[in-house]
Amino acid sequence: MKAEKRFLSTIARRLDTLGAITRGQRQTGGQGLFRPEDNLESCYARDALRQLYLLIVRGKIEGCSLHRFESATGLKLMDDNGIKDELPPITTFLNRLLALTIELQGILFTAFEQLLDAKVSGAIASGVYDVGLETLTAESFVVTDRTTIYTHPASGAQTRLLTITQRTRNRPLSLDDALGWLDDRGAKLLVNERSGRAAVQIPAPSLMLDDGEIERRVRLIRPMEHHHASLKSMAESHWTEADRSTFAAAWTRELADVPAYSESTIHIVAGLLLPVWKRLPNESTRVYRLQTDDGERIIGRRVSPAWAANAASTGTTDLTADAAYAALIDGRTILDLAEGLQLRRVRVMGANRIELSGFTEAMRDRLRAYGLFNEIISWSLRFFVPIDSTGPTVLGKLLDTYPVARIGEREAA
Repeated sequence: MKAEKRFLSTIARRLDTLGAITRGQRQTGGQGLFRPEDNLESCYARDALRQLYLLIVRGKIEGCSLHRFESATGLKLMDDNGIKDELPPITTFLNRLLALTIELQGILFTAFEQLLDAKVSGAIASGVYDVGLETLTAESFVVTDRTTIYTHPASGAQTRLLTITQRTRNRPLSLDDALGWLDDRGAKLLVNERSGRAAVQIPAPSLMLDDGEIERRVRLIRPMEHHHASLKSMAESHWTEADRSTFAAAWTRELADVPAYSESTIHIVAGLLLPVWKRLPNESTRVYRLQTDDGERIIGRRVSPAWAANAASTGTTDLTADAAYAALIDGRTILDLAEGLQLRRVRVMGANRIELSGFTEAMRDRLRAYGLFNEIISWSLRFFVPIDSTGPTVLGKLLDTYPVARIGEREAA
């Protein structure tokens, strides 16, 4: 019965609170008995609920019209101006569901669960899901560089940027384990016609998109990774079904190319964190702990290579205009600024430019005064930072008014 999940959610939330109070880490309260999706009162659940309300208003929830929802629950989503600014909170929504028929409970909970699962999965995949204190494990951790980026004026306590080389043992999926997936109903053996790579395709849960459409997905299992893909993208890809011998040959070739160990570099901000917490990039607020080969125990926030490079070169957590300009020109850095603005490198008419997006009409005159230039492309007004000697100066004026809120990265084009 779907209503049982309402009570399960309360237990999960209270155990998380107990863990936070008694041991300083929420996850210890539930002892791993509950999944992130089981807490129906989290920030992800609130975001999913608002999305559900919007879908109900738009008539995208099959079997539950706006009229039926408001009549059955007594909750009003609309007023004279359209959808209400203050929508019913998550606790009220969950409590009202307990009084609904089993059929309507099933319709609403199913849609809500799909939206919540998408929110949590997206947060986990992007590295922003808050899992509390997480322990990093590897065959080896070696600190290769230490840079002091902040010193407290009263106590002298320091915030340090640590560059750490980690060595991890590769554990690829064996051919026998890959073929073992054929026992699952709907599993297929695939080989990519272009790259020659092999993968096992198995069914995966569908995903409800923001507009209420259902995206059918599959899961691709490969020797060193797995990921989800939509059926539409698979139809347009170079993956083709293969017989067992062709698949085995391709999989074996990939296994032979996998080294025993992989080395990578991570950057950790450790030491005194509270004074610089708001200056750290917010794409991930996870706190990690690890122990180096020398026995040193480190606890801190992980930061991106772009953020670390600027902090190491300037000795500060603030991004300078010159460093920001260089990072943007490189093309792998995205800067999120205050008031919803964003800077990134784009390709326009065969040339690289630094584009500012997210601006409002009220900002246009100010942006022009700073030296940004605008063009109308495909009937849309777009603003750009000059790609010449004046670029850093113009960017500096922009950053003085709209400071950097987050430094993110993207794959090179």
